[in-house]
Amino acid sequence: MSRSKILIPAFICVALLQLYVPGRMIWDREQVLIHGKEYLFKTAPIDPTDPFRGKYIQLNYEAATYPIAHKDDWTNRAAIYVTFSEDANGLAVIKTVSKEKPTDTPYFLKAHVDYVTYDDVLMIAYPFERFYMEESKAYEAEQEYNLATQGDTTLTYAVVHILEGSAVLEDVRINNTSIQEWVVQSRSEKE
Repeated sequence: MSRSKILIPAFICVALLQLYVPGRMIWDREQVLIHGKEYLFKTAPIDPTDPFRGKYIQLNYEAATYPIAHKDDWTNRAAIYVTFSEDANGLAVIKTVSKEKPTDTPYFLKAHVDYVTYDDVLMIAYPFERFYMEESKAYEAEQEYNLATQGDTTLTYAVVHILEGSAVLEDVRINNTSIQEWVVQSRSEKE
């Protein structure tokens, strides 16, 4: 068999595989956005970030702690499954945390135990703690976000879609305005 008869089909297979992998990743994320349940996660203030980490906003969430009975039952970095409900303001609150995948709802999130405190509080690491933005707006957005989370009158939250263990962070909002629009408004006010 000639070498070209082997190389051409091999090349075609590799090219199709290279198209399939990112296409499948995009498809999976779109399915979560379309069919997943939308939750609003209230964000919490964070410490200043390192300027070398990239063009994103680091997010912390108020709904990232869960009281437990015995800290010895939980292991750092262990996979956990979290279900949510909504409070009176429509913000996400933890309903259950389990080591087993829920079978009664498709709206659960696979997360990890960040650590357990000495007073039996489970700290949860969510897979959506970074919000990537357009490079020219990221620094200003992070400054606006940090200012907004420090006040009592401003509501900052992340819009997250959750379906069958996966999550897609759609937007970060300050008082119901997208943080990207907030930066544009802030720039126009400064001019």
